[in-house]
Amino acid sequence: MEFLAGFWNYVIVFLVILTVVVFVHELGHYLVARHNGVRVDVFSIGFGPELFGWNDRAGTRWRVSLLPLGGYVKMFGDADAASATPDGRPMTDEEKAQSFQHKRVGQRAAIVVAGPAANFIFAIVGLALMFMALGQPVTEPVVGQVHAGTAAEEAGLKAGDRVVAVNGTKVERFQDIQRIVRLEIERPLELEIERAGGRLAIQAQPRIVERKGLFGDMEKVPVLGISADAASTQVVRHGPGTALFEALRETETMVTSTFVGIGQMIAGTRDSDELGGPIRIAKGAGEAAQLGLSSVVFYTILLSLNLGLINLFPIPVLDGGHLVFYAFEAILGRPLGEKAQEYGFRIGLFLVLALMVFATRNDIVSLPVWNVVKNALS
Repeated sequence: MEFLAGFWNYVIVFLVILTVVVFVHELGHYLVARHNGVRVDVFSIGFGPELFGWNDRAGTRWRVSLLPLGGYVKMFGDADAASATPDGRPMTDEEKAQSFQHKRVGQRAAIVVAGPAANFIFAIVGLALMFMALGQPVTEPVVGQVHAGTAAEEAGLKAGDRVVAVNGTKVERFQDIQRIVRLEIERPLELEIERAGGRLAIQAQPRIVERKGLFGDMEKVPVLGISADAASTQVVRHGPGTALFEALRETETMVTSTFVGIGQMIAGTRDSDELGGPIRIAKGAGEAAQLGLSSVVFYTILLSLNLGLINLFPIPVLDGGHLVFYAFEAILGRPLGEKAQEYGFRIGLFLVLALMVFATRNDIVSLPVWNVVKNALS
């Protein structure tokens, strides 16, 4: 029974979440392509041999394939699913009118950007619905407890202190403090505090510790050493307007935090071990499944945002790489040469594969069994 529960949580739930996120992404490409008169030959969830499928009236083959770790939309006139090159055969005027490669550069760019845009829209709408149905936890920025031996105790923070600002950024919720602490790892924190009717400035330097993350994975994070006052937390249910506003704000926070974190990894101030691949994603899905349906929904939203962001990176083979080529085409008035595009896609493929290998290496190293193997060999 324990094996079946683990298989359900860590495999089935992971594949369901991934399928939903990939379907949303590819549906964005599909809908905008059809809107622009492009014929879509294949809409596939997964790669490799087809398990089952059907044809619709527009001639699209909807299929579910053997390897459920992604998906693609193959458009008429493309040599492959990446839409990198045309198939090269002569076309009639009627066929050109339905070919992706023969559309205006603006139309092609709209079709490409529609995938990541669909992931963002899905995340925003999902968050808004959660805030309407389940409510949004809002915690006052009041210190409930200062933990012994931490940076907060050393700096002189006390229970009952209200944090007004951190490093010049206004704080409205305790969640704002948590976000700033996680991102501001390059310098000490300048805290503006309200205490006993007055205001004072306190400087604190969070310490890096390893602990279990929200969805069960071990992570190295900066810790200030304070907990919120449990009595100051309330769940606020929003109406449609405020729910959408809060969803947009949360999305902006997630996107900004991701870019800041990536920049810190590149600069070397943040540990690159935080990058995770499919194993870590599956672990997160399993932990979310054990926490309940709302956690699975939130994890799906988070994964949708990450997929949208990653696909916008200016790397050939990703949507962002296509957009870079289209930008050059719009500026030059003609596409880049075939050789330039070919080399670009080769470099892009190498970068993506290298990133996947590195992320999978991080996944494996983070597994408990890795320490057992390492100790046995040492």
